[in-house]
Amino acid sequence: MKTKHFFLILLVVAPLFVYSQALQRSKQFNLENGLAIQGYDPVAYFNQNKAAEGNKQLTAVFEGVTYRFSSAANKELFVKDPKKYEPQYGGWCAYAMGATGEKVEIDPETFKILNGKLYLFYHSWTNNTLTKWNKDEPNLKSKADKSWTVFFH
Repeated sequence: MKTKHFFLILLVVAPLFVYSQALQRSKQFNLENGLAIQGYDPVAYFNQNKAAEGNKQLTAVFEGVTYRFSSAANKELFVKDPKKYEPQYGGWCAYAMGATGEKVEIDPETFKILNGKLYLFYHSWTNNTLTKWNKDEPNLKSKADKSWTVFFH
């Protein structure tokens, strides 16, 4: 009888825990209109080496975060291994995360793939943070990794 109660409690508590984790992730990620990467396709950065706008008909949700895709093939790749394609630091500017430990918006067309991971950067007419990142990448990446744990863990 105790085992039966345990499994009933588990059936109720486990989905609540999963929902809570997804809600926490969605609050930490850089979402615009509920979309990650401003609706750009996370897979295109890897397989096309470019930023490609996603199609609103091709979406997938991973742990509370919604992504759009430029092709059904890219969506399929993402669904098979979403962690491979998700941007680092919740899609916030990698340079700002490393330099100041802050969440700063990005330009989805300013990015870098480093060791199989996607990093996004802020870019305006006068300020391209990818250039600054490249000048001190090891140090900034180490600091960004530490800063992100404050926000997400």
